[in-house]
Amino acid sequence: MAVDPLLKAGSRAIACVTVPRAGRPHPGADEPAFQGTDAESEPTVRSETTTPAAPEVARFGTTPAGEAVDRHVLSNGRLRVGVLTLGAIIQSIELPDGTDVVLGLPTVADYLTRSRYFGAVVGRYGNRIAGGRFTLDGAEHRLPLNNNGHSLHGGETGFDKRVWRPEADGGRSVRLVLVSADGEEGYPGTLTASVTYTLTDLDELRIDYRATTDAPTVLNLTNHSYFNLAGSGGVLGHVVTIEADHYLPVDEGKIPLPGAPAPVAGTPYDFTRPAAVGARLEGCYDHCYVLRPGGTMRVEEPVSGRVMEVTTSEPGVQFYTGHMLDGVATPYGRHAGLCLETQHFPDSPNRPDYPSTVLRPGEEYASTTVYRFTG
Repeated sequence: MAVDPLLKAGSRAIACVTVPRAGRPHPGADEPAFQGTDAESEPTVRSETTTPAAPEVARFGTTPAGEAVDRHVLSNGRLRVGVLTLGAIIQSIELPDGTDVVLGLPTVADYLTRSRYFGAVVGRYGNRIAGGRFTLDGAEHRLPLNNNGHSLHGGETGFDKRVWRPEADGGRSVRLVLVSADGEEGYPGTLTASVTYTLTDLDELRIDYRATTDAPTVLNLTNHSYFNLAGSGGVLGHVVTIEADHYLPVDEGKIPLPGAPAPVAGTPYDFTRPAAVGARLEGCYDHCYVLRPGGTMRVEEPVSGRVMEVTTSEPGVQFYTGHMLDGVATPYGRHAGLCLETQHFPDSPNRPDYPSTVLRPGEEYASTTVYRFTG
């Protein structure tokens, strides 16, 4: 399967959030699944902002190592978003009626011992790397095996377990910075990463990721928030649309199978038209979708009428429906929330046919995802 030159193996595409111009066709099911973003497209985000007071900041707790963890609250007068310096975690998103639509935890200890990456930025590599190893420029790198013989979400002590340094960007923004040392969790190069959360007048939560490195490395950042637009109960009745004509079939370890992405048409994985989470496969999804250029995602909670729309510069999204939450190891039970983890593809460092996740000195990693709430 051909790879678009913008995202070809061996390069890192730096893209903006875009949508197709009016009348621009989407690729059909028999067209190449890997597409780059359209440089002539108009940006999705046309946010209007004012100049409010700085975000509220309060002490949330302390890690066992004695590091202070703060909670920053962004507000636009309607929405309130709580962000922790631990893991750059989205701890809460409160809508105008007070409903909190993400799964959060009450203490630092809970996030360190009872979390399944709730709301966190995961890295260096979000998703799985097969066998916990990859080769870069002829050198093999081995990673901790923390998920059925594979490396998941950066290893045992990924970015979700680290305390990030806050830098306020404005009244509705907070920028969090993390330096990951060469060799940390097996990854080469000293990496400086940042994530900026911005709450706009359009009731959008915008996430901007940036990173640089002093040596070649691989990088795949995403946010692992679990959403429940009802505010409680399960998400099997949530109606989901994903503008993706292909997905990545996986083996028992959730590693993509050899070969090209598979068409979703005629399968239970087809969300090109709205479908309830629980309508097929007992609501058990943990799969990466290959997004159309400018492809969006939409989640609706039919009872309340609340809607979340997601746009991204990333080529894929991991759709996970929380079916492995058990209410014992974590405070939340099965299907308590769903994740739309915008990202590059699982195991890309071992798949030259996938868009590259290699970052080299002199390059800047840049990625943007926007969540918009209505209803």
